[in-house]
Amino acid sequence: MSMDASEFYEAGLALPPSVRKDVALRLLDSVEGPAAVDAAWNAEISSRVEDILDGKIQTIPGEHVFAELAELRASRHGAQHT
Repeated sequence: MSMDASEFYEAGLALPPSVRKDVALRLLDSVEGPAAVDAAWNAEISSRVEDILDGKIQTIPGEHVFAELAELRASRHGAQHT
């Protein structure tokens, strides 16, 4: 018995999210191959680095990001206990 694409998709949705992700990535690799995924990531990284170096985007110091996250977490934690 073979499944059509729609049946296969519906069966996949019944899987737990972590298993579904693993299957999706493995299927993608079987079509594009790991080299295609690596090439796509390399192009994305290069584009982002170029944007930073060209001044198109501005970075935020890590300590500022972590401080904001700590404040957000603290405010959420406080809101849960009121």
